[in-house]
Amino acid sequence: MHIYLIIARVSRTGPGESLRISIIIPALNEESCLAGLLQHLESMLPYEIIVADGRSSDATARIARQRAKLIESEPGRGRQLNAGARAATGDLLLFLHADVRLGCGSLAAIAQAAADPAVAGGNLDIIYEGGWAGRVFSRINRMRRSFGVFYGDSGIFCRTEVFKTLGGYRDWPILEDFEFARRLRRVGRVALLNAPIYVSARRWRRQGLLPTLWSWFWVQALYLAGVSPHRLARWYRNVR
Repeated sequence: MHIYLIIARVSRTGPGESLRISIIIPALNEESCLAGLLQHLESMLPYEIIVADGRSSDATARIARQRAKLIESEPGRGRQLNAGARAATGDLLLFLHADVRLGCGSLAAIAQAAADPAVAGGNLDIIYEGGWAGRVFSRINRMRRSFGVFYGDSGIFCRTEVFKTLGGYRDWPILEDFEFARRLRRVGRVALLNAPIYVSARRWRRQGLLPTLWSWFWVQALYLAGVSPHRLARWYRNVR
C-alpha cells in the first residue's frame, strides 16, 4: 500500500502579514524542484510549510525530511491535500505545486485580500515560463480565469474554516482542484489576485504545446459532460 507523507515546518509570520498562512505542497518524484521551492519559500517567511510526498522513488522524501517533521497519511491525490490541510495550523491554506515560485509580495497580497471577511479564498495570476509558448499559455489562462476557471497550479488559497466547511477536496485522482474551486465560489467572494505565481514549462516541453492545450480542453469538457474523474485519470498523463 502506498503511503503519503506529510512534512511540516513552522516559521514566523512575515512582515506585514496579519494572518498565518500554511503552505501545502503535494509532491511525487520532485527531487528536481522541491529543494529550490522550499528554499524559496523559507526566504519569504511563511508561517508554516507542509509537503505531502507520495512515496517517491527518488530523493524527494529525503530532501523534505532534511527540512521538516515527517507525518504519515493515507494515499490518494485528494486525500493527500486534505491530510496536509488537517496538519496545518494557520488561518489560511495555500496549495502550491512543486514546480512553481511565488512572486515577491504574493504572500502579503493573499493576507491583504483575506483581511476582508467576505473573501472565502482565491488564487494568483499564473505566469508560465518558456518564452513565447509561456506567454501564450499565460494569456489563455487569464481568459479562462476571467470566467472563474482555475486549477491547482494557480496557487489556490482559502480560509481554514472555509476549507473545513466545504469538506476539503474530493477523493479524486484528477480535477479535485477544479471541482474545489467551483465549490469555493459558491460560499463567498473569490479574490483573483494580480500577484504572480511562476509555473515551469516542463509540461509542454515534454508533452508538446498542442497536446497540452488539447488536454486542458478535453479533460474539463469530458468531466462537465459527466465522465468520472477516475476514468479520466487513466487517460491523463502526469508530467514531472
